[in-house]
Amino acid sequence: MDYRKSNAPANTVTRDMMKLSADTGNVYETTMIIAKRANQISVEMKHDLEKKLQEFASYNDNLEEVFENREQIEISRYYEKLPKSTLIAAQEYEEGKVYFKNPAKDKNAF
Repeated sequence: MDYRKSNAPANTVTRDMMKLSADTGNVYETTMIIAKRANQISVEMKHDLEKKLQEFASYNDNLEEVFENREQIEISRYYEKLPKSTLIAAQEYEEGKVYFKNPAKDKNAF
């Protein structure tokens, strides 16, 4: 899912963890699923931001001259205004867009 088009709230939202953990039956497992997805989203966001900022990078070695690049500032502000990766991951989990499996449970099922 594209994190830029997410309908996740920008502010912290209180969630009913018992309702969220209905799929797994374990609150801690649900929390870990959301946390791992949040890490994936965070890495993707960081990679995209670095790639976009690299386009405007200047390679001057002069310490006296510090240039403020307007495009870099605008891109950084855009990424700062996006919802946090944990909020996006929790929204994806609620909507059923996160695929997960537990190898330990699958192993015991056989």
